[in-house]
Amino acid sequence: MSTAATMFTQSFFHGTRADLKPGDLIVVGHASNFTDIEPLSWVYFTATLDAAIWGAELAAGSGPGRIYVVEPTGPMVDDPNVTDKKFPGNPTLSYRSRDPLRVIAEVTRWQGHAPERLQQMTDNLARLKAEGINNIID
Repeated sequence: MSTAATMFTQSFFHGTRADLKPGDLIVVGHASNFTDIEPLSWVYFTATLDAAIWGAELAAGSGPGRIYVVEPTGPMVDDPNVTDKKFPGNPTLSYRSRDPLRVIAEVTRWQGHAPERLQQMTDNLARLKAEGINNIID
């Protein structure tokens, strides 16, 4: 049995339509993909590929959805928009930071959600917007 320690690192992802390159920084001050509020004072990211896929699929804009492996450059906290507000704890492993995220690489092979599931989500977001309850805790 080996006594050598093995280091594991946590991967983080950011789903968007922005065309970014390794080394680019994702910074605060951009509009939300989910509401029409003022530019956000946090950058959002996740440790699950599924949540990043939702981000890429639902992102505003006309370019293709993209998912990036990112590295937080400063402190991070649980995203209160899903943590305990929608799901007890943090099962989506969703986070946010006021510091930039550094793009490490792009995930080029991922499968989006079924068209019916994506339509359900966009319909739900439209309903929340119509009811005025699509607020983001920023």
